[in-house]
Amino acid sequence: MITPITVSTSNLLNQALLKRTPDGKTEPKKPDRTSIFYINDFHGKSINMERTVTASNAFDHFVPSAPTDKLKLSSGDIQLGEPIPANQVMVEAQNIMGIMASAMGNHEYDTPEHIAELIPLMGYKMLACNINIKPDNPLYQKVQKSYIQEINGNKYGIIGASPVDLFSRLKYGKIFEELKIDGIEKTIQDVQTEVNNLKKQGVDRIILLSHVGFGYDQKIARETEGIDIILGGHSHNLVKDIKPNINLYNSKSGEPVVITQAGRDGNYFGVLNVEWNKNGVITKAQNNVTSTRGFKRNPVVKHIFENILGKPKVVGVINSVSPVPQNVSIEPSGHGYFLCDCMKEELGTDIALFGSATMRGFFEPGKLDTRWLEDISPFKNKMAVVNYTEKDIVDALKIASKSLVNTNNKPGLVYVSGLKYKVGKDGELKSVSFVEKDGKESPIDINNPRTDKIYKTALTDYYAAGHDGFTMLKKTGNDIKIYDFDVCKCIEDYMHKTSKPVDIKDDGRIQIVG
Repeated sequence: MITPITVSTSNLLNQALLKRTPDGKTEPKKPDRTSIFYINDFHGKSINMERTVTASNAFDHFVPSAPTDKLKLSSGDIQLGEPIPANQVMVEAQNIMGIMASAMGNHEYDTPEHIAELIPLMGYKMLACNINIKPDNPLYQKVQKSYIQEINGNKYGIIGASPVDLFSRLKYGKIFEELKIDGIEKTIQDVQTEVNNLKKQGVDRIILLSHVGFGYDQKIARETEGIDIILGGHSHNLVKDIKPNINLYNSKSGEPVVITQAGRDGNYFGVLNVEWNKNGVITKAQNNVTSTRGFKRNPVVKHIFENILGKPKVVGVINSVSPVPQNVSIEPSGHGYFLCDCMKEELGTDIALFGSATMRGFFEPGKLDTRWLEDISPFKNKMAVVNYTEKDIVDALKIASKSLVNTNNKPGLVYVSGLKYKVGKDGELKSVSFVEKDGKESPIDINNPRTDKIYKTALTDYYAAGHDGFTMLKKTGNDIKIYDFDVCKCIEDYMHKTSKPVDIKDDGRIQIVG
């Protein structure tokens, strides 16, 4: 069993290690230490990426005490998929940082024809060993299963894996008829095959860039052999330190496997430090996960981004905000309520729904500009107005309530306007009320909701298509209208009509009880 290093990297002394060659000359010893700067699931959050570039520069400039290989790797969903300029800045940022390789996350598949155009501009590899791409697909022959990264004479085998639930995550399913993703058991076989191929080439330090989720990463660690490190993503876990049976496991052959993951939306990055023995087995490890908020936005990168994205414009002023939730998936949030209020007001509906899973930033006091708005909800999902029955709404809230007890808190609470509801800590929906424009509340019978009562509802086209398990929200025909703009326009239009600075409050419309 390996143990964490007890001193931080900043306290190590800078010293050279030398060895003698057969002819008596000295040459540097191959480093038996590796430091990995890793990122995952930025989802196009460009402001946090500006901060991460500053952190990356600090990583580059730090001189370790002994010869150390440095790697920079990504586990996918750094891009967002649909907004092409947002993808361009993420590619540019990863090139600037010197990212060597990235897993293909689900958002890297969102619009293959656009991502395929960007791949030639990438100074890093795109990897996935468990996806089969047919010749008709734009990604054909542009994604590798694995590759070998050589540093200071040491060979590192880098493998990629895409999410096994890829097709349930995709917005435009028809695009992916030319793709086939393997299930978890076959994915484990795919990974082992790549490990074996790398071993045959003399590679004994092997890293998996995984976008399959933390639970499956644990399974892969236990059920394969030859993998040393799994840099994870997809499930948005914030995995700190190194803890046995949580992110430290023994492989089938009894060798240690370290698993990491740095949350979501670029709020954190990680640095994993490891030491190896002569057989390429990890003997020590230290995992540091750090908030990007402690780093300033890199001014050069900000300038580059604005040349691509355009200069932001101020849309209004925020006076005060409610606290930011620690776990956005299962905590009420005044930020989400304000967003829903803007949707309901601007689209003229009875109620508004917005999934916490698609809210990726928060408001701050001061001037609110369009760049910050797009960071709050970067997915560019179009607005929809749909006629739902009372039963549809109750069933959706019951699915959302289960997030309190579901693995990884999926699919997340649903923020609301025009409604109030209570959720038990057991994941059960306890009560729902409809709130009329004059503030009058009308209780809804959640055990026998009406099918003849209709609510005109604002939400995104993503949820209106029934994604994330909300199948009851999928409607067609005259029951649904799709607009050619996203929630950011609703907020912008609302702010333009508001003469005074806005106070964003948690008014208790969602309560966790029991």
